[in-house]
Amino acid sequence: MLFHYDYRNLFNGLNELVPLNNGYYTQGINFDNAATTPPFKCVLDSVVKFSYYYSSIHRGNGYKSKICSDLYEEARKVILDFVNADKEKYTVIFVKNATEGINKLSYRLIGNREEVVLSSFMEHHSNDLPWRGRCKVDYIDIDDKGRLSIDSFYEKLKYYKEKVKYVTITGASNVTGYVNDIHKISAIAHEYGAKVIVDGAQLVPHRGVNMCGRKKDEFIDYLVFSAHKMYAPFGIGAIVAPVESFQKGAPEYSGGGTVKFVSPKEVVWEEAPHREEAGTPNLMGVIALLSAIQKIKSLGMENIEEKENSLTEYALNQMVNKDYITIYGDETVEKKDRVGIIAFNMEGIDHYDVSEILSSKYGIAVRNGCFCAQPYVQKLLKLTDSQINMYRSDYEIRRPGMVRVSFGIYNNFEEIDKFIKALEEIYHIKE
Repeated sequence: MLFHYDYRNLFNGLNELVPLNNGYYTQGINFDNAATTPPFKCVLDSVVKFSYYYSSIHRGNGYKSKICSDLYEEARKVILDFVNADKEKYTVIFVKNATEGINKLSYRLIGNREEVVLSSFMEHHSNDLPWRGRCKVDYIDIDDKGRLSIDSFYEKLKYYKEKVKYVTITGASNVTGYVNDIHKISAIAHEYGAKVIVDGAQLVPHRGVNMCGRKKDEFIDYLVFSAHKMYAPFGIGAIVAPVESFQKGAPEYSGGGTVKFVSPKEVVWEEAPHREEAGTPNLMGVIALLSAIQKIKSLGMENIEEKENSLTEYALNQMVNKDYITIYGDETVEKKDRVGIIAFNMEGIDHYDVSEILSSKYGIAVRNGCFCAQPYVQKLLKLTDSQINMYRSDYEIRRPGMVRVSFGIYNNFEEIDKFIKALEEIYHIKE
């Protein structure tokens, strides 16, 4: 175990001072890792080192161009290995982020508007909105604690029968931190002839992913994730998908790199994945992602998971004992079923004000609002239809929401102690 390991040494900027509203400065605390994580030092170093060889990909026979092209293609194999995907069946398509990845899947996979896609009420907008308008979308319900309802899942599958083509589900919620059992979900979906898409944006940085599954029918059909949530910047993400899914039809973006042959009257598309990656690829983003994967593997995902679990448990144990704090989701859920995300509200204080005071008075960065998951947050807050319509009709009304803290491997118990003390002061000042 690496529990003694100082993960903070892996990052720049953690000791930087941030300004407060009283004119003083304090060491900043970042509890907004579910949005974006800071980059590993080694990631930045790898990009600088490789910049000496930076050149075009698949465009030339120069020495540097060949190095870049070979590395770019090798990167697909590294990612397939990282998520334990069959290299004979799957390929990797590079995109900007998980949002673009799901949009691409919605464009390429849906054959007609009568096809059914099952999403859920716990999804990020990026795993909901891209499907709307392209097919019939329905939503798996959640229970009273905000967890995915397997009973509702069965009900939807039985109702639609063979019409369900895809089940698109989050691997881990960006609101409650719940980790869905993607293998169980896959086995159920496959039983009904549906394929499974996993939004891995919040899962891949915190849990090991095994696309092959534990048993025969538990394999994952499609996975998308973003590098900026796993300590690698520069706007890169990936789709891991069966090659055959992209062998027919035209890509949504066409241009350089997507074709084998073009004449005034004819276009012959490249094989997948190249037909899906129009234009000059984001090589430096790929370099960053590979470096982050290498570092994560060297640290050990089990060690990362243990560290983040300990932070989450430590924070929850202090927050649940305060009667003025409402935590959304099940604070007693097992460690393996939750990543380091806690959403809450404070009695009598608007979520925006809590977030603003934490930043301006204490230098603590958190997120507030609905976290691009408005239907989920509305259900967790138990908003009525009339309340939802009221907020819909008047954008001047401050909307309900929550405060979210989310941990990275570099956070520590001392930061949580400062955060808890800040919450206590904020509440008592309000009184």
